[in-house]
Amino acid sequence: MKNSNEGVVAFRKKDFDKHKDLFGNLSSSQKPHTIFIGCSDSRLVPSLITSTIPGELFIIRSVANIIPPYKKGSSYPAISAAIEYAVLALGVENIIVCGHSNCGGCAALYKSEEELQNLPHTNLWLELSRPVKNKVTQMIPNATQAEREWMTEQMNIVQQISHLFTYPYILERYNNDTLKIFGWYYIIETGEIYNYDVDKGYFELING
Repeated sequence: MKNSNEGVVAFRKKDFDKHKDLFGNLSSSQKPHTIFIGCSDSRLVPSLITSTIPGELFIIRSVANIIPPYKKGSSYPAISAAIEYAVLALGVENIIVCGHSNCGGCAALYKSEEELQNLPHTNLWLELSRPVKNKVTQMIPNATQAEREWMTEQMNIVQQISHLFTYPYILERYNNDTLKIFGWYYIIETGEIYNYDVDKGYFELING
């Protein structure tokens, strides 16, 4: 395992000096243009796949990129508070919900209570995406594991976008065209990213 302290030293000697002026400008405030809501998976690196620098992305991570629906007095205030702050206080212009291939959280939707008994908090969190499992099972009951995986991961992104629209201030800004929402499906092994077109209702490969 790489020594974390070595990474810190390397950052100070190389990366920090390279962006010293940028960090100086960011020392007193931030003005990110985009909320990036992604899965907690270590293979998903927001700044890498978006080619962004510090200060551009307001990053929120959760297992299976799940977003709790809006509810006053929510049982999941951490995610909701981060979204609220980024939209209302920082005035972001975009929200990206990013899922990915081979997602362990999405795969766990199909595990039994017994298999998840040692992961009680994970099991509770996944309840927010159980409807995705039910939809996929109904739509493709005889699917292969690969087909089920692919469909679940993509439909989970769509489900989380629908959760975003339950936030009144997000829906208002989306309808006023002052806030754009994107659903990305990242293929780890190829680097490809598919964007969900909210109006068309399907994913399209992002090409330059």
